[in-house]
Amino acid sequence: MSTESLHDSQIVIITGMSGAGKTVAIQSFEDLGFFCVDNLPPTLLPKFLELMKESGNKMTKVALVMDLRGREFFDHLFKALDDLVESSWVTPQILFLEADDETLVRRYKETRRKHPLAPTGLPLEGIQHERQLLSELKGRAQLIYNTSTMKPRELREKILTEFSVNKKAMFTVNVVSFGFKHGIPIDADLVFDVRFLPNPHYIDHMRPLTGLNDEVSGYVLKWTETHKFIEKVTDLLTFMLPQYKREGKAQLVIAIGCTGGQHRSVALAETIGHTFEKDYHTQISHRDIDKRKEKLT
Repeated sequence: MSTESLHDSQIVIITGMSGAGKTVAIQSFEDLGFFCVDNLPPTLLPKFLELMKESGNKMTKVALVMDLRGREFFDHLFKALDDLVESSWVTPQILFLEADDETLVRRYKETRRKHPLAPTGLPLEGIQHERQLLSELKGRAQLIYNTSTMKPRELREKILTEFSVNKKAMFTVNVVSFGFKHGIPIDADLVFDVRFLPNPHYIDHMRPLTGLNDEVSGYVLKWTETHKFIEKVTDLLTFMLPQYKREGKAQLVIAIGCTGGQHRSVALAETIGHTFEKDYHTQISHRDIDKRKEKLT
């Protein structure tokens, strides 16, 4: 399987409250062309990932139902999810389905089914116990659908709209340089201050130049502290960017600031931005690079 195909792989884990619509959900994913498995024990997830890798391009879109019908394996679920998050070649999402107690009790009465956690007791007892057990898993979900007022057709349409291949959003990393004297960009998600680095502004012939100039960028990048800064920021972003993407964020704005936004921040924005452009759609901009020129004119 090619590297490109591996990075296109997608796993959706469908979980949540019993009676909240997981059967409708898995049928909807089948209609979207996903390879679907109902009630996969979490302990089998690593083996399943191996099968995906060995299948060539035949299993690049997978939907798995994991719920408390396999509760004897429940202790392994979080370990399996952690392993999945660490997989660099696959993009996992957790779809959590829930509904209010009254709706779930009514659905159990209509179908005359017993709740899996209260086979001899009242459905409400099993529902409340299940809700408590699933609270931590719900907190890890990227998508939470409350189906209390949804008809099966509405849940199906919601899933088809959300996971349609035509709706595949591009995650964009925006790296912007700026000067603190002109204010922090209001749309910045992460801000890094590089004013502690040696400043080319105090070298006369570099003062009118910018960090796009080879001599200026060479000066900024030659220091040991610059190398350490780039190493640590790169390591941090290598960890964080997949998490933001997995959460469903459309873009991330990384702002790098020096005093005037002309030398140090520009050179570092270029360096850091180009570091990640092979893995992400990356845009580099320099908000204040011409502020000094505008002031002079």
